[in-house]
Amino acid sequence: MRFDSLDAWLTWQGQLNPTEIELGLERVRVVLQRLQLASPDFAVITIAGTNGKGSSVAMLQSIYRAAGYHVGAYTSPHLQRYNERITLNGVEADDALLCDAFEQIELARCADEDEIPLTYFEFGTLAAIVIFQQARVDIGVLEIGLGGRLDAVNAIEPDIALVTMVDVDHQSWLGNDRETIAREKAGIYRANLPAICAEPKPARSLVAHAAAIGAQYYGLNGQFSYGLVSEVNDGSWFWQCDQQQYEALPPLGLSGAFQLQNAAGVLMAVTLLQLRFAVALSAIESGLKQVRVAGRLQRVVLSGAHVQVECLLDVAHNPSSAQVLCEALLERPCEGETHAVVAMLADKDIAAVIATMTPVITRWHVASLDAAVCDRGASAETLAACLTTASDPLAVSSFDDVAGATAAALANARAGDRVVIFGSFYTVAAAKTFFEDVGCCAAN
Repeated sequence: MRFDSLDAWLTWQGQLNPTEIELGLERVRVVLQRLQLASPDFAVITIAGTNGKGSSVAMLQSIYRAAGYHVGAYTSPHLQRYNERITLNGVEADDALLCDAFEQIELARCADEDEIPLTYFEFGTLAAIVIFQQARVDIGVLEIGLGGRLDAVNAIEPDIALVTMVDVDHQSWLGNDRETIAREKAGIYRANLPAICAEPKPARSLVAHAAAIGAQYYGLNGQFSYGLVSEVNDGSWFWQCDQQQYEALPPLGLSGAFQLQNAAGVLMAVTLLQLRFAVALSAIESGLKQVRVAGRLQRVVLSGAHVQVECLLDVAHNPSSAQVLCEALLERPCEGETHAVVAMLADKDIAAVIATMTPVITRWHVASLDAAVCDRGASAETLAACLTTASDPLAVSSFDDVAGATAAALANARAGDRVVIFGSFYTVAAAKTFFEDVGCCAAN
């Protein structure tokens, strides 16, 4: 099978396997073997977690790029373009590179009488490995898509495995409580290899699994720690472990105090790889200052006739990420009102997210997601119904789409107000498209 465009490849991949999500490692392992990529030539850092994965990938990529290494990064989902998922030194893979990788995977998938029915996500995971191998990267940083133990990315053996914050999400696939979900995410750990946890109070099941398999466990506030430098008020912070300490690191390029927790886990990984990939303090400082991630407290700069209000985009879509967003907004209060634009997937804990955000929101603009893009979206009416018990009904407006809700929020905002857009990757993607259409630009 061969297609001439990326869109055609992606459409076909979505139809190949009737199951959108089919957890398991065997399909990817077989194709990796056929591609002779079961043991790629580059170092692999695998990252799992409920929240903080994308930020951790970005920090690692930024630090190693600053140190002069050739770095590949694989993340999901994308916001606006599939190409965002696979980057080389921060540059998105172009259509031709992706199509060539897909063709190689398809030949390998069908190389035996037993064709492998890969999923859409598995094609992307394999494409990342193919592209990184061809580009001869030094390090590949791979984000787990869902869970850990049975996620396609876990078919690739890591040199270091990092788990960020764990909370309840994706219950249909991972379990209904934090202990069960944490055990799934700990499935990326390996015997006798570094297993990092960047959460100060990890689930017992995660720590127990690391011990049971004989992983080299490194836990936040155990084997490593961080904190603000109290003598000054410039955002500098320290990090330390038995092997290394940094006394005055610069503020991160990512907004929100919570990002220091993610950065702490990242620095543990960098420290553990120092013998293979030496990184000077200057590269760590530069990488941390320059890191950017779309859709994480991302500012939008308004232009033209728009009133000058602060606009923030955030992909927060579960209670824990909503709590982080709420705390970040409390850390940086605005002079006026805070307008929310929110659209969410129907299978998320909508009521809990709304309840978490209510203390910092003055006016709500709820929207339905475009059914042509996402058929799992909750209706604006569903969101509004949740808000009637959590907020003043007069402060809630409903819209058919995110663009309409965003336009209304901007129209109602006055100087000194701010607009916060959150709820899902689809929500942020739709808002970014709206801002591009009206001539605004996004920047951290």
